[in-house]
Amino acid sequence: MAGLKPPEVPPTAAVKFVSAGVAACIADLCTFPLDTAKVRLQIQGEVRIPRSTSSTEYRGVLGTLSTMVRVEGPRSLYRGLAAGLQRQMSFASIRIGLYDSVKQLYTPKGAESTGLAARLLAGCTTGAVAVACAQPTDVVKVRFQANRALPESARRYSG
Repeated sequence: MAGLKPPEVPPTAAVKFVSAGVAACIADLCTFPLDTAKVRLQIQGEVRIPRSTSSTEYRGVLGTLSTMVRVEGPRSLYRGLAAGLQRQMSFASIRIGLYDSVKQLYTPKGAESTGLAARLLAGCTTGAVAVACAQPTDVVKVRFQANRALPESARRYSG
């Protein structure tokens, strides 16, 4: 029985762009609760608003996750997900999806292989552009994740 051979034609830049973004979004869906717990643990001691004696104390990642589910419900683990997916789609698509295309721009015409300098420049270029595009959505994501940790009167964001 003959197996299927992969196609000889490499994927287009558009296919690489979209598939990198979708893969990053799927990974983010799986790890988003851990990121939310990390943000809660980071801001726990930094809130300058006076807290009542009944304020929630987070202890460790698993303790933070279980406290959030118990106090705020399971949906709290995914607060800010839309901004997180937007960030992943833009960041990974640019950084990974456009790498080969940008690498070709830095490769001298007629060269048999791409040199180290061209690969480094391509990685730096796509990484810098990706960070510039994705950073605003990362800020929104963290603010949504941290918003529920604040007392009701201090919350700024509803959607």
